[in-house]
Amino acid sequence: MSIFEAVEDFVRAVPPIGALAGLDLGTKTIGVAISDRLRSVATPAEVIRRTKFTDDAAALLKIVAAREVSGLILGLPRNMDGSEGPRAQSTRAFARNLMRLTDLPIGFWDERLSTVAAERALLEADTSRKRRKEVIDAVAAGYILQGVLDRMQHMRWEGGE
Repeated sequence: MSIFEAVEDFVRAVPPIGALAGLDLGTKTIGVAISDRLRSVATPAEVIRRTKFTDDAAALLKIVAAREVSGLILGLPRNMDGSEGPRAQSTRAFARNLMRLTDLPIGFWDERLSTVAAERALLEADTSRKRRKEVIDAVAAGYILQGVLDRMQHMRWEGGE
């Protein structure tokens, strides 16, 4: 398949029904969130401990297959001014490498404030520091994916899908 910059193009590339996966790529972990088949709610699923790309990709593709995912959204960590630094370049490289291993459409979503929002939500839920550290990346992936799902709903209302 392909990598899509615009969510609108990504949406046209995925089947109308089927779960999507959202990914928060960190240097040590990959947070994974999965939507329901009708794409209304993103749920934090798991955190993959990163080792090397081949192992990371195998773990991710195993989850994707088990959950019958039809598309992948990667959080793109832009700088606050909208520019892209080394982390965004690393995310793009991960997407290019992953594209060689799967036919699933891959899209990007601006994730600038997803980890901040996830941290705030976990603090408000009175989650212990240890537990926050364990789940923060999956919760951030949930925020990334929910942003895309909300945008998709808005597109439907606009008649753009």
